[in-house]
Amino acid sequence: MEAIASIAGSAAIECYGVIGLVPRGSLADTAREILRLEEYVKGVYARKGKKGYEVDVYLCCAYGVKLSEILAEVQKKVKYELEKNFSVHFASVNVFVVDIKEAN
Repeated sequence: MEAIASIAGSAAIECYGVIGLVPRGSLADTAREILRLEEYVKGVYARKGKKGYEVDVYLCCAYGVKLSEILAEVQKKVKYELEKNFSVHFASVNVFVVDIKEAN
């Protein structure tokens, strides 16, 4: 599952409007922490469901960018990269916005 998290995290961070990945947990704790490359596993959760693999991605997005566009792009890119690299069906890619910050 770490390989899935690593590829999904790398794909998500490349999308316009994504500042970084954040760990899942209480909002007060996670909103302050943007994960580094080697910690992407904390911000992406993968599991095998009945219809295929399911992936949850937790993001910090840029203020002033249309969230629906960011989320659609992240879902599309993450699913494409995972299916390309693993040749396995991914039933769902769920994207959660944990925090919104001004881009520097």
